Amino acid sequence: VQLQASGGGLVHPGGSLRLSCAASGFTFSSVWMYWIRHAPGQGFEWVSNISPDGSTTNYEESVNDRFTVTRNNAKSTLYLQMNSLKPEDTALYYCARDCNILGVDAFCSHRGQGTQVTVSS
Repeated sequence: VQLQASGGGLVHPGGSLRLSCAASGFTFSSVWMYWIRHAPGQGFEWVSNISPDGSTTNYEESVNDRFTVTRNNAKSTLYLQMNSLKPEDTALYYCARDCNILGVDAFCSHRGQGTQVTVSS
């Protein structure tokens, strides 16, 4: 299983970013996929997830109506469109699979290398 997130960067509050995650080594179209994030001094936080066919999505309350998760199964790629970014969104963002979510805490068996998102003026 390989998961490689990209697309992070430095953005001003209110700005937007689109993260991508290239997946390989497994049948991408058969599994739920997750975005999680890790801020310094905190645990891994669940952000969003999406069903195998993309028809069902879920969001952590603080990102609801600002973030949108999608997937392209033909390209084995997961996306996260992030709008109206806030300083508290600053974290290392990962795509992941095989996650157990307890409240907002994420425990995932597979996560790839993350991409840094920094929201600052």
